[in-house]
Amino acid sequence: MRIIITEFMDEAAVHALARRFDVRYEPDLVDRRNELLSALQDAEAVIVRNRTQVNAEMLAAAPRLKVVGRLGVGLDNIDVAACRDRGIEVIPATGANARAVAEYVIATSLMLLRGAYTASAEVAAGAWPRTAYSNGLEAEQRTLGIVGFGGIGQLVARLAQGIGMQVAAYDPMLPAESSVWKNTGVQRLELDALLATADVITLHIPLTPDTRNLFDSARIASMKAGSILINTARGGIVDEAALAGALKSGQLRGAAIDVFDQEPVKAGGALADAPNLILTPHIAGLTQEANERVSSVVADRVAAVLDGSAQGGR
Repeated sequence: MRIIITEFMDEAAVHALARRFDVRYEPDLVDRRNELLSALQDAEAVIVRNRTQVNAEMLAAAPRLKVVGRLGVGLDNIDVAACRDRGIEVIPATGANARAVAEYVIATSLMLLRGAYTASAEVAAGAWPRTAYSNGLEAEQRTLGIVGFGGIGQLVARLAQGIGMQVAAYDPMLPAESSVWKNTGVQRLELDALLATADVITLHIPLTPDTRNLFDSARIASMKAGSILINTARGGIVDEAALAGALKSGQLRGAAIDVFDQEPVKAGGALADAPNLILTPHIAGLTQEANERVSSVVADRVAAVLDGSAQGGR
């Protein structure tokens, strides 16, 4: 059985698959669409990250496809309904990169609250801006607001509580009577109340028609003055121009954005000259450890589907 891997994957997991299957692994195959479509003609499995668009065109090119492995958790680049209609199983690496994302959220929260970690060039040049950087904030007793309280959100909460933060969350999928609230010690709030009270807001929700531009200019304006916004979820949830305006006006203290409406980001875009802003290239869930876990989980589960398919065909 043939497996096509279109984006980078941990080498150990690739080798484990290659010992049992016919594997074509080319991390840049995603950028050669016509070649990718041709390669799929005899593929039973394809493994992707977030850049490969598993859409109608790609599915039509893969008549033997049985499983799509996703090296991550977001599925907005995969036509899940079309896969379901064709009996193609979609396998995300649920939970495997949660620790990496949670640590990113805590690290950027501390950096933006303190506001002291951009002084290196000045200090190295002989300046001594001690007064300017002496009014940072401590995290203890400040409120972290989590939008989307699934596995990643719950791990973020645990880490935040470990440094003395108060934690509240909004998740319309979790009713007030859910045991999650008691078990985690996290206060359940509606979105408007959460935004009005939290010192840091972190997003952990999928991109859907309902969440696209959820954080538009009006919603950002409703956030607590001087608060911080962190988005490691999906680009398109935050209106980037509205965020830039809130940073420039001082309505927000800072922001950390790892995901964007268009990736790579175009030079000179809305966020280019916004102050107190940390930008990273969609890597919040990528560490050496997370990549090993994600790759191993997906490899094992894809292999299990193919093994089951082979047994069923005997």
